Amino acid sequence: MNALLGLSRAIDAMSERIGRIVYWLILVVVLISAANATIRKVFNYSSNAYLEIQWYLFSAVFLFGAGYTLLRNEHVRIDIIAGRLSPRAQNWIDVFGILFFLFPMAAVIGWFAWPLFLDSWTRHEVSTNAGGLIIWPARILVPIGFLLLILQGISELIKRVAFLTGNGPDPLAKHEGKSAEQELAEEIAAQRGVDVPIGGDGAKS
Repeated sequence: MNALLGLSRAIDAMSERIGRIVYWLILVVVLISAANATIRKVFNYSSNAYLEIQWYLFSAVFLFGAGYTLLRNEHVRIDIIAGRLSPRAQNWIDVFGILFFLFPMAAVIGWFAWPLFLDSWTRHEVSTNAGGLIIWPARILVPIGFLLLILQGISELIKRVAFLTGNGPDPLAKHEGKSAEQELAEEIAAQRGVDVPIGGDGAKS
């Protein structure tokens, strides 16, 4: 179990690092969108490439951030019933869900997405929109994203089994901490040397 928990910590560290990189892409998308709108209004010029790169980046955020979101236990849950159960029961539900829903879903989607990427790569597929981008970078995002989700699912499964066997803490326990949005805002503020509020009472960091 110690070896498995070590593997879990390594996967968690990878997902954390990827997540912290990926959420900066949201800022990049906003800047590209603003630049596109400005250029279109000021210079009466636009290109489908600007729109498509936003789609690509948003897809990267969604797909590469799925494992990070699972790590943070931030995926949508319906806790009307499960929320009333004991921690052990909730973790058993997660074990069942990971094994019989998450893993099969992610594996099937990744399996079928890989040939689509290979076909797009081989044919040098390009968007049918005027001025559009090549397609394969968008295609490769899908299998990579679901592979990262499977890896994080393995980590979550290990942590739940460790808890159920008395070898680890409850992975579903709520931990007070900053949200990803707060962390991103603070990192941007740190780059600019500006203090940002950390609470509703107007306190500063």
